[in-house]
Amino acid sequence: MKDIVFCSNNCFVLYSAAVQAKSSENKESVPSLPQSPMKERPPKAFHQYSNNISTLDVHCLPQLQEKVSPPSSPPIMFPPAFEAAKVEAKPDELKVTVKLKPRLKAIHSSLDDCRPPSKKWKGMKWKKWSIQIVIPKGSFKPPCEEEIDEFLKKLGTTLKPDPVPKDYRKCCFCHEEGDGLTDGPARLLNLDLDLWVHLNCALWSTEVYETQAGALINVELALRRGLQMKCMFCHKMGATSGCHRLRCTNIYHFTCAIKAQCMFFKDKTMLCPMHKPKGTHEQELSYFAVFRRVYVQRDEVRQIASIVQRGERDHTFRVGSLIFHAVGQLLPQQMQAFHSSKALFPVGYEASRLYWSMRYANRRCRYLCSIEEKDGLPLFVIKVVEQGHEDLVLTDTTPK
Repeated sequence: MKDIVFCSNNCFVLYSAAVQAKSSENKESVPSLPQSPMKERPPKAFHQYSNNISTLDVHCLPQLQEKVSPPSSPPIMFPPAFEAAKVEAKPDELKVTVKLKPRLKAIHSSLDDCRPPSKKWKGMKWKKWSIQIVIPKGSFKPPCEEEIDEFLKKLGTTLKPDPVPKDYRKCCFCHEEGDGLTDGPARLLNLDLDLWVHLNCALWSTEVYETQAGALINVELALRRGLQMKCMFCHKMGATSGCHRLRCTNIYHFTCAIKAQCMFFKDKTMLCPMHKPKGTHEQELSYFAVFRRVYVQRDEVRQIASIVQRGERDHTFRVGSLIFHAVGQLLPQQMQAFHSSKALFPVGYEASRLYWSMRYANRRCRYLCSIEEKDGLPLFVIKVVEQGHEDLVLTDTTPK
């Protein structure tokens, strides 16, 4: 059988099937190359190629001995930290002394011991800054707003606007000035000319009830009765909120009833401290804020009549967005032409109203309405007062 040689990149591989068969039968007859490293270079073999086939028989390739790496240096053994200082060197050798400080073992007995020692820099001094907060024993009373305002005023570090004028309106029930707290007496409502009442003072009176439209009925009756009733807490007149328990005569102002720890219920009843149940109650009311529209039902015709009778007024009378300035007057010879089946038109009448502007969609302006006389007939004048524009005067012979 012929031998086949494959050539690739100047490397030759020769394959012989017959030689492999003979080598497997007579292994001893095949000379093996020595195992020692080859010092002499093997002689060159000349090949004759014919169609990429060589006639040279190669029985065994030479086995090259692996290069033996030089032995590695033994590892250097260092003595322990504590024994290194005790090692004595020979006189001929170099003397090296290594001193290692032993580590401090952390003791977990306290937090201060666990912290690492602080660094100390040479030539510099360090100071430790400690803060001590002293909390006085007992109850600490924070300063109120008035005390803070006085303190800032002394320092002169703040700029405050002019103080709002004090509200001298007084409730005719509890006799307190100005609007009350929302969760308390609440805002003042007008009862009559220069007569005011707190919303909750009127609402929690025994006679007063509220309609679906928000009108408070019988407030004047409660006021008349309160002028003769003395409060059990402050011993002043004007008390209108009584205990709902039968045959109990205890009566309070609304503000005094809160201070006396009376119990209020959702059905607008109240029990004094002597008759209220112990503990909490399901129907108990603890929040008195009223955000709905509430007003006092009053006789406006009688109120206007009382204003006319007084003559000169020192008060401003307002009905909704209409502010009343002057009622005017009618002479006997003017009665026939200055009235209709529904209204009177007194000369000198003057009122102003805040209403939507004729120039801008989302702005209000002031309309000053008055009645004058012209050729024996009433003349209705409307003066439009709007900021940034000249006054516009409209006149007509009818109020419409």
